[in-house]
Amino acid sequence: MQMADIAFGTTDWSKVEATEHKGETGVATWRTRHFGPIRVRMVEYTPGYLADHWCVKGHVLLCLEGELTTELADGRVFVLKPVMSYQVADNAEPHRSSTEVGAKLFIVD
Repeated sequence: MQMADIAFGTTDWSKVEATEHKGETGVATWRTRHFGPIRVRMVEYTPGYLADHWCVKGHVLLCLEGELTTELADGRVFVLKPVMSYQVADNAEPHRSSTEVGAKLFIVD
């Protein structure tokens, strides 16, 4: 990831417009900013959320609240709790997320 032409700034995530994205079950609420080709999001999953797709986009993801389960297409499963993160490259390992209790995430991709 090359970060260029981004002036210093701050973001009050409570003032960024929220968009809803339905999962197979539950809802993800995204607050999104774009900085050139870089997308930065604050994402909240409702309890019982299950993604409706296998994602192949690369991310750096930090769990802020709750608990997130990420399943890889090869069957491995990882659980993130607050202050845990994961990183994956574009097209490296298909993954999908779920949460029983809800989760709040900070994601850069």
